[in-house]
Amino acid sequence: MRVIFRGVRGSLPSPLLPSQVEDRVRTLLSEYQSFSQKKGENGADIDSFLNGIPREKLGGFGGNTPCIEVVSASGNTRLFVDGGSGIRLAGYDLLSGPCGKGKGEVHLLFTHFHWDHLIGLPFFTPIFIPGNQIHVYAVQPDLPEVFKTVFKKPYFPLNLEQLGAKIHYHVLEPRKPMKIGEIQFTPYQLDHPDPCWGYRFEGDGKSVAYCVDTEATRVSREELGPDLPLYQNLDLMIFDAQYTLMEAIEKVNWGHAAAALGMDIALRERTKKVLFMHHDPASSDPKISTAREQTARYLETQIKGARRSGTELHRLEWDYAYEGLVVDL
Repeated sequence: MRVIFRGVRGSLPSPLLPSQVEDRVRTLLSEYQSFSQKKGENGADIDSFLNGIPREKLGGFGGNTPCIEVVSASGNTRLFVDGGSGIRLAGYDLLSGPCGKGKGEVHLLFTHFHWDHLIGLPFFTPIFIPGNQIHVYAVQPDLPEVFKTVFKKPYFPLNLEQLGAKIHYHVLEPRKPMKIGEIQFTPYQLDHPDPCWGYRFEGDGKSVAYCVDTEATRVSREELGPDLPLYQNLDLMIFDAQYTLMEAIEKVNWGHAAAALGMDIALRERTKKVLFMHHDPASSDPKISTAREQTARYLETQIKGARRSGTELHRLEWDYAYEGLVVDL
């Protein structure tokens, strides 16, 4: 199974300003000049130089809002989760296949209907092509009404009835598995001010959980109750980390978490890999990198504390996700 991160930013798109790009390029050129001088007369290989530059100083983490793609190992089953601005470029990719000929079928799951998870829909090209079949899924019963609102004047120049593709609405039952092609998915409730549902994906002998948006007010197994299976026996957990731990304490009931909360769950449930996303739009790339460093220190503290009590925590692979990241499980 493959997971593609199409958008990892939370709340609203946050592209770099031209001045920020210019500053980044200027800094990199200066560093390359110093790097090249150290290499002597033959200069320095550009790729070697760039490979040593940390993400926050090069491409960054991305500015598009949430959208991930879950693909079966054969490539025959593709599921999208959320229609944030990250889905726009995904739509362009689909045009090279059946969707570009009006013979495509798209499956799009929604966690909830806040704007950052919908904003890409009016710019998802396959939805305008006659003949395409667009299947949309959500636990919330007002799914059809949401689409009518998104594609409605004065918010958008076209009405829902003017779209070329056929929209099929599927209202899901909470915690009940459903299978599309080679991938099974099950919705579980997250901790968010408005009802929000994460998804557990299973296929090719692998399991992935999408836990965005959540404040993680329920952490213990007892508190999670019927939603505990979302976090168990996972090859990959994708978790909300919009805030640092201090910010999360200051922003109670805002609906988002800090990486440390997801780390605690992953350590307890022996998750193999965790990737954090839904980065705050006000967080610069360096700030996200600093949050990653804080998370690393938190994990080290937990490991040392466990050892003092005679417990050895399992080895957890983790990082902060960036736009365009592809994970093969």
